Amino acid sequence: MVRVRPAVSSDLPRLVAIAGHSVTAAQWKQNDYVKLFTPESQHERTALVVEQDGAVVGFIVGRRIDHEWEIENIAVSGPARRNGLGSRLLGEFLNVVRKFGGSDVFLEVRESNAPARALYEKWAFVESGWRKSYYDGPAEDALILRFSFPQQERNKG
Repeated sequence: MVRVRPAVSSDLPRLVAIAGHSVTAAQWKQNDYVKLFTPESQHERTALVVEQDGAVVGFIVGRRIDHEWEIENIAVSGPARRNGLGSRLLGEFLNVVRKFGGSDVFLEVRESNAPARALYEKWAFVESGWRKSYYDGPAEDALILRFSFPQQERNKG
């Protein structure tokens, strides 16, 4: 069984482990994950996990900046990839953004990350810019992608 739910502090070890084994995830420090569960952060950030058969196998973290949101980190564990779980996480995250009245969602993705780019394209993200040498190890440009809710969706939030 698969379900998506808000992340809780007891998920912290799995978030760190999943990101640590994902070359495409943002490599945050332990303290960055701890901050997700502080009262201050919970007003501006949303963290969701996806569980498969009761085990956390992926996560997404985004932050709110007025009516715009930014996806800061997303990862699915290796064995769980290519099963639609990243898409499920992204869809649930977009539902949260819509409920909060968000208008646009932005993210950066490695130019070479074809699977992630295909996922975002499936969800109607479009290229809106790029950042030269944004990533390290290896150095690479980032594409800035943007998702915009239709005007009538924006007015529902």
